[in-house]
This record gives sequence, C-alpha cells and structure tokens, in this order.
Amino acid sequence: MAMTTPQEELLPGTRRALLHRIAVAQAEGRTPSLVAAVVRGGRTVWHGARTSVDGHGPDENVQYRIGSITKTFTAVLVLRLRDEGVLDLGDPLEKHVPGTGAGEATIAELLAHTSGLAAESPAPWWERTPGSLRPDLADVLGEQPFLHPAGRRFHYSNPGYTLLGALVEKLRGAPWEEVLRREVLEPLGLDRTSTRPQAPHAGGWAVHPWADALLPEPVEDLGRMAPAGQLWSTTGDLARFAVFLAKGDERVLSAASLREMRTPAAPSATADLSAGYAYGLGLEIRHQDGRALVGHSGSLPGFLAGLILSIEDDIAAVVLANCTSGLLVGTVAADLVAIVAEAEPRIPEPWRPLSEVDASVLELAGQWYWGTHAFGLRLTADGLASLEPLSGKGRRSRFRANGDGTWTGLEGYYAGELLKAVQRPDGSVSHLDLGSFVFTRQPYDDGASVPGGVDPEGWRGIG
Repeated sequence: MAMTTPQEELLPGTRRALLHRIAVAQAEGRTPSLVAAVVRGGRTVWHGARTSVDGHGPDENVQYRIGSITKTFTAVLVLRLRDEGVLDLGDPLEKHVPGTGAGEATIAELLAHTSGLAAESPAPWWERTPGSLRPDLADVLGEQPFLHPAGRRFHYSNPGYTLLGALVEKLRGAPWEEVLRREVLEPLGLDRTSTRPQAPHAGGWAVHPWADALLPEPVEDLGRMAPAGQLWSTTGDLARFAVFLAKGDERVLSAASLREMRTPAAPSATADLSAGYAYGLGLEIRHQDGRALVGHSGSLPGFLAGLILSIEDDIAAVVLANCTSGLLVGTVAADLVAIVAEAEPRIPEPWRPLSEVDASVLELAGQWYWGTHAFGLRLTADGLASLEPLSGKGRRSRFRANGDGTWTGLEGYYAGELLKAVQRPDGSVSHLDLGSFVFTRQPYDDGASVPGGVDPEGWRGIG
C-alpha cells in the first residue's frame, strides 16, 4: 500500500510560496506588521508573520482589530434567533424594535445590505470618534436614514448592523457583547476575541503615503456601532471561526444555516457582478480565477483584516495587518487559498458504495427526458439523488429524500422543489414529477401522462 503525506502537512514548496506571498504583501503594502494563517481539513496548517509587534514576531495569539468581520458574528446571532423561532427574516424591524425610524426594513434586508439605509452614520466620522457621541439609535441613523427604496439594491450599511445588534439586545435582554460571548465565542473556544484589546495586541498605524513614516491611529470604543465593527481577534481564533463557517457547529449554528448565510441574498442586478461580488447574510461572496470564495473583509483606522474560505477546496485563509491603507488583504487571503489549492489539490474522499439498496428507489436511477432534454438520475452513497443533464449546461440539482417517497431539491433552479415518482395502477413508475415538470423514460413517452398530450401519429420525418 502506497504511503501518503499526512493531510495536515503542507509541502516545503507550498510553505515557501505562502511566506513569499505575505512577504511581498508586507513590503509592497508598507504595513508595520502582517500575520496570516491557512486552514485545511478543519485545522490550521500554516502560520506566517512579517516584522514585529512590541519587538516580537506576531504569532497566532496577537490581537488585531478586525473591523467588519464583526458583522459576520452579529449575523450568526441573528440566525440563531431565527432558528429558535423567535423571529422570521421577513419580519420588519419595527415588529421587534419599534420606534427606530427605520422599522420598515426587514431583518433579511438588514443582513444583506439591501435595506436602503445609508452607508455611514452622520458626522463626525464614527470610526475615529468616541461612541459616546452616538448614545442612541437616532444618533446612528440621523434624520434621513434611507437613501434608497428597501429591497431594491445592494448598498453596504454600517448603521444597518447597528440595528441588528439592537435587535439581538432587545430579544435576548442582554448587551450585544454579552450575548456574543455566551452564544458564540465561548462555545467555539474563541477566547482571544474581544470587544476591547487584550495584550498582546498590535497598535494601529497610519503610514504616510509619500514617506516611510508612521502616525498612531486613535483606538475608539464604537459604542452603538460595535456590532458593525468593534471586535479584536487573532489568526488563531479566526482560523477556528473559519472552520465553523464552513462546517457549522450544532451548539452555535447548523451547517444548513451556514449554507444560507453563504448564499447570495442581494438582488443580483445590483451587486457588483463585473467584479464577481455578491453578498449573503453577513458574508461576502466572490468569484476569483474560477474559484468561489466566501468570507468578509474588515478595516478600521490602523487595521486591515480579511477572512476567505473556499468550501470546495476545504481551505481558508486569514490575513491581519496594522495599517490604515495600502494593502489589499482580501486579495492576499484569496491568493493564499489559491496557492495551497493549486499546489496541493484536495484529495477526494474514497468512493464507497451505498450501505443498503432500496429496490424501489434503484428503479428510478438512469436516463430520463424532460421533453427532448436528456437527464441522468444518480443515487449516491451520501443518500442523495442527483439529476443533471447528460450534455451541456442545463438545470441540475441534488435531492434529499423526505422518507415518504418524495425528494426535495437542494440547489439551483430546483431548490425547495418536490420530486416524486408517479406510479401507474399496477405500481410501475410512469414518470417523474418535478415541480409540475414531467420527466419520462423516452422523449414524450406516449405511455406517460405528458401535459398537452402526445400526437397519436408519433415521431415522423418531413419529406
């Protein structure tokens, strides 16, 4: 039996390529320090750092401010409330937090930045001034909170996530910070993630655009705006958070709800499709070099942060830096994912047969026709069925058995649609019904109930 390299080990060439990428990023981005981590197979497989924090090379326990990655944590809290039945994503905010002046926006719209709210709170610049200047939601929203009709376009809104934080506080009866610690940070073991810096932590710096000189940035408590960007964290903690975002954790949020968060929710016509960008529920979605990436970026004066996952490759990357601008952390994180994915492609799980075979289900496997379009239905060892065109691009989906002879679509055009086998009086299968579409064993099979009927003269040529 051939020996294989343990899955958790990266090859020396891969490690050097990762180090080279962050070294170039730190030098060209002119950031005082940069720290990064790569996750594969559910664990951290590489950590790298350039220069120092307080005279020491930063490790996986040094805190940096992570800015808007905080929004993903807030979204997890809201999805927990939805899964408990406390709220519905279609609820207007007014139903749970009355009197804000922005109550017509739904919870889903706030999560997806489609509420129409302004991008920022009224002056002064909230990221560089004390949160005590904005003690109430009215101070965060201003006199005209809406810039666009609700639900019509993607418009990133920091005040929107402040409202979601207020929603969490109202329904839990406790401060956002306390709820976050109890319901997410502690169960996931993120003990180096906090709302205020805890040593060792990096200082935030502005780098002069025309000179290699530094200016310290102020570190403000964001107050009401905290749910939009307050958190400090480490590459170690964010690596663990990335594993959770990919796989879920029943103590915090299910894998199904995480998939929902990773699904585009902003109207596609208004997302930046030219850049391959969309937004889910608290997560950004990008397509880069043919790879689907989810995660979030973050920035506050003095800090830049990026967390990127490729679900298909089972690889995630975290990049943290202590500079105000000059470094594209999201690009660097995506590059780290690509380096590992391309140098060491994911080894697929071994093929295994079905543990048991149901003859009535096996009868459904094989070729089917939707009109004249040929499809194949396959049964896989994970208990799912897949229906996909035998050639070309066309509609495809996997289906989950419901236990009553029907199947529910999991993705694409058929997501949520019901697939069922329609039987003849003698018990044999006549056709498949998929959301009213009829799939037959032969194109327009005259032995099946094809809507509109089948011409009795059948197939013919034209002389």
